[in-house]
Amino acid sequence: MTSGGISVHAVDVAEGRPAVGLRVTLAAIDESGPRPVADGVIGPDGTFDHPVVRGNGIGSGIYEMVFHLGAYFTAQGQPGPHFLDQVPFRFTLVDAAEHYHLPLKFTRFGYAVFRGV
Repeated sequence: MTSGGISVHAVDVAEGRPAVGLRVTLAAIDESGPRPVADGVIGPDGTFDHPVVRGNGIGSGIYEMVFHLGAYFTAQGQPGPHFLDQVPFRFTLVDAAEHYHLPLKFTRFGYAVFRGV
């Protein structure tokens, strides 16, 4: 069981495969505005391999994960403009000792992201 950290698993459900290459950014949000925490891409297994997954640099507070879907669709050979571009997901991490898993399922026209296990 993983403790602490924020992980992501992204699946392009229309294609039935992991969203390899999808850019993901994470920022901590406080009174002075957003502070970048992580920036990377989804790997071949559909996960975000970054130190934040293991809890590095993560504490209690408000965070915003942005999924760069428009750029992903362009890289997949789908010309833009795209209905979905940058999709933000803002959430509150209450207990930094808990692991927060964010599964993302999407198509060109919709998405679902939630706290998973």
